[in-house]
Amino acid sequence: MRLFKFKEKKPNVSRRFDLKAYTGLTYAIGDVHGRCDLLEQLLGIIASDIDAVRGHVSAELVPTIVFLGDYIDRGLQSREVIECLLSLPAVGLNRVFLKGNHEQTALKFLEDPTVGVQWSEHGAIETLVSYGVNVPVQRNDLQAWEDVNRAFAAALPQSHLDFMNSLKPYWIDGPFMFVHAGVDPNMPIDEQTEGEFLWIRDRFIQSRKHLPYIIVHGHTPEIKPVWDGRRIGLDTGAYMTGKLSAVRLFSGEVRFLST
Repeated sequence: MRLFKFKEKKPNVSRRFDLKAYTGLTYAIGDVHGRCDLLEQLLGIIASDIDAVRGHVSAELVPTIVFLGDYIDRGLQSREVIECLLSLPAVGLNRVFLKGNHEQTALKFLEDPTVGVQWSEHGAIETLVSYGVNVPVQRNDLQAWEDVNRAFAAALPQSHLDFMNSLKPYWIDGPFMFVHAGVDPNMPIDEQTEGEFLWIRDRFIQSRKHLPYIIVHGHTPEIKPVWDGRRIGLDTGAYMTGKLSAVRLFSGEVRFLST
C-alpha cells in the first residue's frame, strides 16, 4: 500500500451546501487498520476537543463520532480495535460504525475459505494472529485455508461477529454523506451498491462532478487529510505512518485532528 498525493485544491464549497446551517457536532475517523494504540490516542484528543466545545453549544447537543470502516488488517491489534469500539459509551455519545472493504472481505472469508488467498494479500495475517489463529505457511494452500476458516470462526467472539454484521454501508447527516471509499459520480446514489461504497477509488477521487452531498471518506491513503469543498478524505495510512486522522464538523468549520 502506498500513500497517494493528489494535486491540492483550495476548498470551493458549492453554494448548495450551507455549512453554517449544519447544527451537529460530528467527528469522523479514518481507517484504523489494527492500530488500537492510535485509536485510543485519537479518541482522547476528540474527548478533549468535545470538552472545549461544550461551552459553546446547548447541553442538549449530543456529539456524534462516525467511524469510516477498515478497523482490521495490516496493523497488529485488530482484535483490540474491535474491543475498543465495543467499549465506547452508549450514553452521551452517538456512535456510527460504517463497513470497510476489509470487514467485508473478512465476512466473506467466514462464508468461503477460498477468499483467504485474496485476503492474505491485504493484511489478513495480522488480523488472524491477533485472534490467536495459526496462519498457512503456503498462502495458496486451499486446504490450509479451510482449517484457518474453522479456527477463525471458533476464535472470533460472537460480539465481534455481530459488530461486523451490523456495520452500515453509509450514513447521511445534513449536507454530509459518510462512506468508507466514496461514491460513483456517474450513478445516482440510491442505485449504488456496497461495491461502490466500499471499493471505489480513482473514478471518485479524480472526478470533478458535483455531488448531492459532501463526501466524508477513508480508503484512499493520502499524505494528509484532504478537504477540497467536494470531499473530505481521512485515510492517512495510520498503520504505516502512525498518523490516524479525524475531522470535526461544527458551526460551519471543517477542522482536522490527528495523532
